[in-house]
Amino acid sequence: MRVLGIETSCDETSVAIYDQCQGLLVNKVYSQDSLHADYGGVVPELAARDHVRKIVPLILSTLRQVYLKPEDINGIAYTAGPGLIGSLLVGATVARTFAYACKIPAIDIHHMEAHLLAPMLEKKAPEFPFVALLVSGGHTQLVFASNIGEYKILGESIDDAVGEVFDKIAILLGLKYPGGALLSQMAQQGITDRYIFPRPMIDRPGLNLSFSGLKTFAVNTIMSSAHDVQTHADIARAFEDAIVETLAIKCRRALDQTGLKCLVVSGGVSANHALRAYLARMMHILKGKLFFPSPEFCTDNGAMVAYTGFIRLKAGLFSDLPILVRPRWSLESLPRIR
Repeated sequence: MRVLGIETSCDETSVAIYDQCQGLLVNKVYSQDSLHADYGGVVPELAARDHVRKIVPLILSTLRQVYLKPEDINGIAYTAGPGLIGSLLVGATVARTFAYACKIPAIDIHHMEAHLLAPMLEKKAPEFPFVALLVSGGHTQLVFASNIGEYKILGESIDDAVGEVFDKIAILLGLKYPGGALLSQMAQQGITDRYIFPRPMIDRPGLNLSFSGLKTFAVNTIMSSAHDVQTHADIARAFEDAIVETLAIKCRRALDQTGLKCLVVSGGVSANHALRAYLARMMHILKGKLFFPSPEFCTDNGAMVAYTGFIRLKAGLFSDLPILVRPRWSLESLPRIR
């Protein structure tokens, strides 16, 4: 089976092809970062229009790169949610049209399940069950994953997502959008413990998270401090340390609660070097196993959609739904693979 995956949930247009025998054949990503940079965030209407312009040429170039024709594809997988409704509709419409024209099955994919399964693309892949930390620009969730489609939300952010907070604070520190990775680079030059930021909700029971208060604390610190390079680096260091330690504490609690020793971390923020290093030390002490996707599979990409689609299509879970997307979609509602 050879599956074409389409990802258009937000501001990346991505197409990939996953082959049952050869694995991932190709993964092409077009980023809209420059389009939204002047606005300091994603503009939904502009994102949808840019997907319209890019999606078909990207599919054609993806096929050409691996010397395939449309009739060589056996199934289509596309992100149907969660995400921006206009962007989702572009991918869903193109995917359903392609599937109808080629008389092949299509499957709607949950964006966060695709992120959760992204580490499966690596040579050293996790085995179920495991605890997953999903950290992206729109979501921060701790999930108990017992099998494909068998997920229980253990905790999630009750306000801002981690990636969103990173980008907002980066702008105030004078960095370009998207600034999460740039903030992390700046933090490496910061002096440890010059500023101490709060670790939100670690003194409360449960696994929910909150980052709006930390964001406000960071804003107030920036506004009341000197605006030189070293001070900004010190603030970035304190901010990143607070985020990383808070996430680590919640991950440790989730592992203790479930009795598991396997942690999977996915999503755009999972590329953060400080987070990777901190969790690696923690899991070494716990004598557990830690899995991350490669950096290219951390941000939104078609590879994770194609792989997830392959797993579900192989299990016979394709759908004959009309063009339908779900801007809000619970991970716990997905059908199980039996």
